[in-house]
Amino acid sequence: MTATQNLGGQTTGLPSRATQKAGSSNSAGPVSRSGRRKRDSQAKAAWLFLTPFIVIFVLLTLVPVIIAVVMSMTDMRATDLRNPFNVDFVGFENFANILTNQEFLRSVLNTGLFVILCVPLSMSIGLALALILNKGIQRLRTLFRAAIYLPVITNIVAAAVIWQYAFTPTGPANAALGAFGIKGPNWLGDPGWAFALVVVLGVWRTIGTCMVLYLAGLQAVPAEVYEAASMDGASRSRQLFSVTLPLLRPTTLLVSVLMTVSFLNIFEEPFLLTNGGPLGATRSIAVWVYEQFGFGNTAVSMAGSFLLLVLIGIVALIQFRVLRPKH
Repeated sequence: MTATQNLGGQTTGLPSRATQKAGSSNSAGPVSRSGRRKRDSQAKAAWLFLTPFIVIFVLLTLVPVIIAVVMSMTDMRATDLRNPFNVDFVGFENFANILTNQEFLRSVLNTGLFVILCVPLSMSIGLALALILNKGIQRLRTLFRAAIYLPVITNIVAAAVIWQYAFTPTGPANAALGAFGIKGPNWLGDPGWAFALVVVLGVWRTIGTCMVLYLAGLQAVPAEVYEAASMDGASRSRQLFSVTLPLLRPTTLLVSVLMTVSFLNIFEEPFLLTNGGPLGATRSIAVWVYEQFGFGNTAVSMAGSFLLLVLIGIVALIQFRVLRPKH
């Protein structure tokens, strides 16, 4: 300790400010160095765990996207795959042709309608089921959850075959309508009914995912929030719109992005149920790209898939901007 002199000329045993500052700086040095070492080790561990994902992402996503973009600017066809360097560079000609192709524009319209119809239906039904299963049903709750989630894990090929049989002109659906004296329509042969069936099949497959995600969000809401709202005199409907839905905003963003991306990429339902028909009424962008690849138009299919990727990115960005939590 160093002695300091007070106003009366007496000395005290308290350390001076300079001494305190020097001591504190000396003691802070080892702590800061140890903190830096700890952060460095944590950063190395994080990069170590991220390395497998980065390698898989680069090899299976980034590199194929780059190759697809390069191929989309050539005149490559299926016959050129054996000699991929024997092609001509055409720039953005494929993109220009696609954007003026009536079949592609029709598939864009169909895909947009799938998103506009299926996403709100899947989210609203999934939210309603989650609310019911969270507090409305007490017995056999696990059984109901499993039953609702079952279509998500059901083989889509088997489901499509069953739906095709059920909605044939002489199938069970028309037989049930005939029992009430109603003549059933040609479900898969009429453009309007075929489109409606694809929408119903898509919603049927995705409400389980929405239900599970919303249920997880509801269970994360503290019970004290509802107790405080009840003490303030809020009714059930008021709690739903003033407490539950605002607190579910991050979950809604996640579900919205997942469902939108899923239906922008919709392929199995229209391809297996109607093969994009009748008259292209259910052909989505993914089905159109698949057909072009099957026709041997490799470069055109790559250009179409890249346009779909850009569309998905733009829609996801808009959703993040609109639905992100407000602080």
